[in-house]
Amino acid sequence: MRLTILFLIFLLLPELASPATIYGTIYDYSLEKAKDARVEINTEPKQLYISKNGSYAFNVPNGEYAIEAKQYIGSLLKASAAENITIKDNGVYVLDLVLFPAIGEGELEEDIDINDPFEERKLNTAIILASIILIILFFVAYTKSKSKAKANDKKQEDYDLERVIKILKEEGGRTTQKAIRKEIPLSEAKISLMIAELEHKGIVEKIKKGRGNIIILKK
Repeated sequence: MRLTILFLIFLLLPELASPATIYGTIYDYSLEKAKDARVEINTEPKQLYISKNGSYAFNVPNGEYAIEAKQYIGSLLKASAAENITIKDNGVYVLDLVLFPAIGEGELEEDIDINDPFEERKLNTAIILASIILIILFFVAYTKSKSKAKANDKKQEDYDLERVIKILKEEGGRTTQKAIRKEIPLSEAKISLMIAELEHKGIVEKIKKGRGNIIILKK
Protein backbone atom coordinates (compact mmCIF):
# COMPACT_ATOMS: atom_id res chain seq x y z
CA MET A 1 0.00 0.00 0.00
CA ARG A 2 2.77 2.41 0.95
CA LEU A 3 4.57 1.57 -2.27
CA THR A 4 1.41 2.38 -4.26
CA ILE A 5 1.04 5.83 -2.60
CA LEU A 6 4.68 6.63 -3.17
CA PHE A 7 4.34 5.59 -6.80
CA LEU A 8 1.34 7.95 -7.28
CA ILE A 9 3.18 10.83 -5.61
CA PHE A 10 6.13 10.17 -7.87
CA LEU A 11 3.84 10.37 -10.92
CA LEU A 12 2.18 13.61 -9.73
CA LEU A 13 5.35 15.45 -8.72
CA PRO A 14 6.29 16.57 -12.25
CA GLU A 15 2.73 17.88 -12.78
CA LEU A 16 2.67 19.72 -9.45
CA ALA A 17 6.07 21.24 -10.00
CA SER A 18 5.42 22.32 -13.60
CA PRO A 19 5.05 26.14 -13.71
CA ALA A 20 2.83 28.17 -16.05
CA THR A 21 4.38 30.30 -18.78
CA ILE A 22 3.42 33.93 -19.39
CA TYR A 23 4.66 35.48 -22.60
CA GLY A 24 3.71 38.26 -24.97
CA THR A 25 4.77 41.14 -27.20
CA ILE A 26 5.57 44.68 -26.07
CA TYR A 27 4.32 47.45 -28.36
CA ASP A 28 4.99 51.18 -28.34
CA TYR A 29 2.23 53.80 -28.76
CA SER A 30 2.34 53.44 -32.58
CA LEU A 31 1.86 49.65 -32.19
CA GLU A 32 5.39 48.87 -33.33
CA LYS A 33 7.45 46.35 -31.35
CA ALA A 34 9.21 48.19 -28.55
CA LYS A 35 12.94 47.62 -28.15
CA ASP A 36 15.06 47.66 -24.97
CA ALA A 37 12.08 47.47 -22.60
CA ARG A 38 12.50 46.33 -18.97
CA VAL A 39 9.76 43.90 -17.91
CA GLU A 40 9.22 42.96 -14.24
CA ILE A 41 6.81 40.55 -12.54
CA ASN A 42 6.21 40.54 -8.77
CA THR A 43 7.00 36.90 -8.06
CA GLU A 44 9.02 35.93 -4.98
CA PRO A 45 11.69 36.90 -5.75
CA LYS A 46 10.91 39.40 -8.51
CA GLN A 47 11.84 38.46 -12.06
CA LEU A 48 13.31 40.96 -14.54
CA TYR A 49 13.44 40.51 -18.30
CA ILE A 50 15.29 42.87 -20.66
CA SER A 51 13.45 42.72 -23.99
CA LYS A 52 15.66 43.51 -26.96
CA ASN A 53 13.27 42.49 -29.74
CA GLY A 54 9.86 43.39 -28.22
CA SER A 55 8.98 40.06 -26.59
CA TYR A 56 9.17 38.63 -23.08
CA ALA A 57 8.45 35.40 -21.14
CA PHE A 58 8.22 34.32 -17.48
CA ASN A 59 7.70 30.98 -15.75
CA VAL A 60 5.49 31.35 -12.66
CA PRO A 61 3.46 29.20 -10.25
CA ASN A 62 -0.28 29.73 -9.74
CA GLY A 63 -1.18 33.10 -8.25
CA GLU A 64 -2.02 36.73 -8.99
CA TYR A 65 0.68 38.90 -10.54
CA ALA A 66 1.38 42.42 -11.71
CA ILE A 67 3.55 42.86 -14.78
CA GLU A 68 5.22 46.21 -15.53
CA ALA A 69 7.11 47.21 -18.65
CA LYS A 70 9.21 50.38 -18.86
CA GLN A 71 11.24 51.97 -21.61
CA TYR A 72 13.99 54.49 -20.84
CA ILE A 73 16.03 57.06 -22.71
CA GLY A 74 19.14 57.11 -20.59
CA SER A 75 17.80 57.52 -17.07
CA LEU A 76 14.61 59.26 -18.22
CA LEU A 77 11.39 57.21 -18.35
CA LYS A 78 10.01 57.34 -21.91
CA ALA A 79 6.96 55.06 -21.70
CA SER A 80 5.42 52.40 -19.46
CA ALA A 81 2.66 49.80 -19.19
CA ALA A 82 1.15 47.76 -16.32
CA GLU A 83 -1.18 44.77 -16.41
CA ASN A 84 -2.52 42.26 -13.87
CA ILE A 85 -2.94 38.54 -14.54
CA THR A 86 -4.25 35.56 -12.55
CA ILE A 87 -2.70 32.12 -13.07
CA LYS A 88 -5.01 29.29 -12.00
CA ASP A 89 -3.70 26.35 -13.99
CA ASN A 90 -0.45 25.24 -15.48
CA GLY A 91 -0.20 26.15 -19.14
CA VAL A 92 0.63 29.02 -21.44
CA TYR A 93 -0.82 32.54 -20.99
CA VAL A 94 -0.44 35.30 -23.57
CA LEU A 95 -0.42 38.92 -22.34
CA ASP A 96 0.64 41.68 -24.74
CA LEU A 97 1.66 45.08 -23.36
CA VAL A 98 1.23 48.51 -24.93
CA LEU A 99 3.59 51.24 -23.72
CA PHE A 100 2.05 54.68 -23.23
CA PRO A 101 4.20 57.83 -23.16
CA ALA A 102 5.15 59.05 -19.70
CA ILE A 103 3.54 62.39 -18.72
CA GLY A 104 6.01 65.03 -17.68
CA GLU A 105 5.44 67.96 -15.33
CA GLY A 106 5.21 70.44 -18.18
CA GLU A 107 2.47 68.43 -19.85
CA LEU A 108 0.53 68.23 -16.58
CA GLU A 109 0.69 72.01 -16.16
CA GLU A 110 -0.52 72.45 -19.72
CA ASP A 111 -3.50 70.17 -19.05
CA ILE A 112 -4.38 72.17 -15.94
CA ASP A 113 -4.30 75.40 -17.96
CA ILE A 114 -6.65 73.94 -20.57
CA ASN A 115 -9.14 72.88 -17.91
CA ASP A 116 -8.90 76.12 -15.93
CA PRO A 117 -12.35 76.64 -14.29
CA PHE A 118 -12.05 80.41 -14.82
CA GLU A 119 -11.61 79.91 -18.56
CA GLU A 120 -14.60 77.57 -18.60
CA ARG A 121 -16.71 80.18 -16.78
CA LYS A 122 -15.73 82.83 -19.33
CA LEU A 123 -16.67 80.49 -22.18
CA ASN A 124 -20.02 79.67 -20.57
CA THR A 125 -20.73 83.39 -20.02
CA ALA A 126 -19.97 84.14 -23.68
CA ILE A 127 -22.32 81.37 -24.79
CA ILE A 128 -25.10 82.69 -22.51
CA LEU A 129 -24.65 86.27 -23.78
CA ALA A 130 -24.71 85.10 -27.39
CA SER A 131 -27.90 83.16 -26.70
CA ILE A 132 -29.54 86.22 -25.08
CA ILE A 133 -28.59 88.42 -28.05
CA LEU A 134 -30.05 85.88 -30.49
CA ILE A 135 -33.30 85.74 -28.46
CA ILE A 136 -33.55 89.57 -28.44
CA LEU A 137 -32.92 89.79 -32.20
CA PHE A 138 -35.54 87.10 -32.83
CA PHE A 139 -38.07 88.93 -30.61
CA VAL A 140 -37.43 92.26 -32.39
CA ALA A 141 -37.80 90.66 -35.81
CA TYR A 142 -40.95 88.84 -34.70
CA THR A 143 -42.46 92.08 -33.28
CA LYS A 144 -41.70 93.98 -36.49
CA SER A 145 -43.24 91.20 -38.54
CA LYS A 146 -46.40 91.19 -36.39
CA SER A 147 -46.67 94.99 -36.56
CA LYS A 148 -46.26 94.94 -40.33
CA ALA A 149 -48.85 92.19 -40.67
CA LYS A 150 -51.25 94.11 -38.41
CA ALA A 151 -50.76 97.29 -40.46
CA ASN A 152 -51.42 95.37 -43.66
CA ASP A 153 -54.59 93.86 -42.16
CA LYS A 154 -55.79 97.33 -41.12
CA LYS A 155 -55.07 98.67 -44.58
CA GLN A 156 -56.98 95.79 -46.18
CA GLU A 157 -59.89 96.26 -43.76
CA ASP A 158 -60.14 99.99 -44.58
CA TYR A 159 -60.05 99.14 -48.27
CA ASP A 160 -62.89 96.62 -47.91
CA LEU A 161 -65.01 99.13 -45.95
CA GLU A 162 -64.48 101.71 -48.71
CA ARG A 163 -65.65 99.13 -51.24
CA VAL A 164 -68.88 98.60 -49.29
CA ILE A 165 -69.51 102.37 -49.23
CA LYS A 166 -68.71 102.61 -52.98
CA ILE A 167 -71.18 99.81 -53.77
CA LEU A 168 -73.88 101.60 -51.77
CA LYS A 169 -73.22 104.85 -53.64
CA GLU A 170 -73.36 103.07 -56.99
CA GLU A 171 -76.74 101.53 -55.98
CA GLY A 172 -78.18 104.89 -55.04
CA GLY A 173 -77.45 104.62 -51.33
CA ARG A 174 -79.40 101.39 -50.77
CA THR A 175 -78.82 97.69 -51.45
CA THR A 176 -79.08 94.26 -49.82
CA GLN A 177 -76.38 92.60 -47.80
CA LYS A 178 -76.54 89.66 -50.20
CA ALA A 179 -75.76 91.98 -53.15
CA ILE A 180 -72.77 93.41 -51.32
CA ARG A 181 -71.41 89.92 -50.70
CA LYS A 182 -71.71 89.15 -54.43
CA GLU A 183 -69.50 92.16 -55.19
CA ILE A 184 -66.98 91.46 -52.45
CA PRO A 185 -65.80 87.77 -52.40
CA LEU A 186 -65.57 87.44 -48.63
CA SER A 187 -67.35 85.15 -46.18
CA GLU A 188 -70.83 86.01 -44.93
CA ALA A 189 -69.46 86.45 -41.40
CA LYS A 190 -66.80 88.91 -42.63
CA ILE A 191 -69.38 90.96 -44.56
CA SER A 192 -71.62 91.06 -41.45
CA LEU A 193 -68.71 92.32 -39.32
CA MET A 194 -67.87 95.04 -41.88
CA ILE A 195 -71.48 96.28 -42.00
CA ALA A 196 -71.66 96.17 -38.19
CA GLU A 197 -68.52 98.36 -38.00
CA LEU A 198 -69.93 100.86 -40.53
CA GLU A 199 -73.18 100.87 -38.58
CA HIS A 200 -71.27 101.50 -35.35
CA LYS A 201 -69.48 104.45 -36.98
CA GLY A 202 -72.87 105.85 -38.10
CA ILE A 203 -72.10 105.51 -41.80
CA VAL A 204 -74.81 102.99 -42.68
CA GLU A 205 -78.10 101.72 -41.29
CA LYS A 206 -79.18 98.07 -41.39
CA ILE A 207 -82.87 97.18 -41.69
CA LYS A 208 -84.07 93.59 -41.28
CA LYS A 209 -86.35 92.49 -44.09
CA GLY A 210 -87.48 88.86 -44.28
CA ARG A 211 -84.48 86.59 -44.20
CA GLY A 212 -82.10 89.29 -45.41
CA ASN A 213 -80.92 92.79 -44.55
CA ILE A 214 -81.29 96.11 -46.35
CA ILE A 215 -78.22 98.35 -46.02
CA ILE A 216 -78.81 102.09 -46.31
CA LEU A 217 -76.05 104.66 -46.68
CA LYS A 218 -76.65 107.60 -44.37
CA LYS A 219 -76.25 111.10 -45.77
